[in-house]
Amino acid sequence: MDALPLYLAGGALAGVLAGMLGVGGGLVIVPILTFIFTAHHFPSQHVLHLALGTSLSTILFTSVSSARAHHRRGAVNWQTVRRVAPGIAIGCLAGAWLAAHLQTGPLKILFVAFEFYVGTQMLLEFAPNPVRTLPGRFGMAGVGAIIGGVSSLVGIGGGTLSVPFMVFCNRNMQEAVGTSAAIGFPIALFGTLGFVLAGQGVETLPSQAVGFIYLPALAGLVLASMLTAPLGARLAHRLPVPVLKKLFAVLLYGLGLKMALTL
Repeated sequence: MDALPLYLAGGALAGVLAGMLGVGGGLVIVPILTFIFTAHHFPSQHVLHLALGTSLSTILFTSVSSARAHHRRGAVNWQTVRRVAPGIAIGCLAGAWLAAHLQTGPLKILFVAFEFYVGTQMLLEFAPNPVRTLPGRFGMAGVGAIIGGVSSLVGIGGGTLSVPFMVFCNRNMQEAVGTSAAIGFPIALFGTLGFVLAGQGVETLPSQAVGFIYLPALAGLVLASMLTAPLGARLAHRLPVPVLKKLFAVLLYGLGLKMALTL
């Protein structure tokens, strides 16, 4: 099976989702990479570690492309990004270390549970307290640590946590999506660093891997996602977000079910 077309297709879809919903695309990329790496007989004990690390590394590129598109529309709250970044750094490094020391089985269970959780969250609508606002500097650092830790554990850009959190704190959906896209960069940076370090000295990894980052997959995914992320950002400002969120929820349920069948 030639993996390049699958990398390109996954990257294209992830780029659209990154721009449209402020997610890094990891919820789509991780299952795709898991299936491809398994089909190519990568060492089973490290298939998911490689998928998580490679997924995070792609977000280094999609987050920049997506954030630039949202910034041009005035939809990025850079003060929020600065306040959440220190906690993200700590959380991502800790999460990557923990993920590297968990076996594939527990990681798969965690990821499937997270897919279903996020899908359910996308389907639910709520009316936040109208006086609720974002916390201060230290509160945002704590939120960043939680988002960073979870993101490293499941290989995502954090949008599935940061977007609902900011909407919960009465930020409009466009600002929540745009700011989440920018937050994806420090998550990807420190998460990637953590997985590179965690994979050092592991002798059974493929020859083209740097730590738990598989470079051929990274190249194919990035090539497509960089082109489609601006398209997703345009869609975020034109299409009805509730409908998009419900479609995304259905996709997550499908991917989660398919991965659950491999347990």
